[in-house]
Amino acid sequence: MKRGFTLIELAVTLLILALGVAVAAPSLSRGMDTVRARAETAGIATFLRAAREQAITRNRPYEVRVNTEEGVIELRTGETVLASRHLALGVRVIADPPTSRTVTFLPQGLSSGARLRVEGPGGRAHLVTVDALTGRVATRRFDT
Repeated sequence: MKRGFTLIELAVTLLILALGVAVAAPSLSRGMDTVRARAETAGIATFLRAAREQAITRNRPYEVRVNTEEGVIELRTGETVLASRHLALGVRVIADPPTSRTVTFLPQGLSSGARLRVEGPGGRAHLVTVDALTGRVATRRFDT
């Protein structure tokens, strides 16, 4: 009595496994793009919240400038850059309207308001909004 598998049985098993990987790989890639876009959105929102907190705590206005060409977000007071955050590769931040790339946070908690669309590499987008009256930062998924 022989034990083991024939070469044909092994080849068929490997073919079935390869087909399973080929079917699952694109959905895993899309899932990673979604996670990357969501993480970048959370990072930007945290950066904006920290700027608001600094303005209130230090009793002076702070600005957050979005440089879409270089993929950098900067925390400034006047012309001095206090902190910066580089965006992940393939992630873009688009201000709405495009001319409002600077968000100013005032010591009273007010802000100039903003709507920033964060686009991930897989076409996933999230919206970061800064309320002008309260300065609160909120995020949500952006549906086109």
